[in-house]
Amino acid sequence: MQITYRPAELSDAAGLSAVLEALRRAGKRHKAGDAAFVRTHYIRHSDQLACTVATDETGVVLGFQSLKRAVPGNPYGALVGWGVIGTHIHPSAARCGIGRGLFAVTTAAARQAGLPAIDALIGAANAEGLGYYAAMGFVDHRSEPGGVGKAFHLPRG
Repeated sequence: MQITYRPAELSDAAGLSAVLEALRRAGKRHKAGDAAFVRTHYIRHSDQLACTVATDETGVVLGFQSLKRAVPGNPYGALVGWGVIGTHIHPSAARCGIGRGLFAVTTAAARQAGLPAIDALIGAANAEGLGYYAAMGFVDHRSEPGGVGKAFHLPRG
């Protein structure tokens, strides 16, 4: 399978929404994620630094990764000035290397933005998510009710 990684566009909202809805149907997400939500929370969010989409050779969205700058009062509890990451892979495309490819793009965007670290808040019961972020080099750095905060430090260089 040929996978392409590129910045998400407004025209991708339905495809990103389809990924979120597939995750919800599979019991891996609790919130709905219609196209309007995708546009405001991922593609055009005011704190958005990058939203990268992974597509197959036919243009079908297989997953996406969001990187936002943590601002005061952010809903994730991330340290101000850090990045906040969210990764969403369609269940049918899991374990195909898409997350690793997305993270390479996101890491480059984080370095370009001058972020010192990236924060991920993962549900404590989300074994796949915890395993993914551990494989990407994230380490536990805080606990939240029902979740584990993981951090990836971006060395200068």
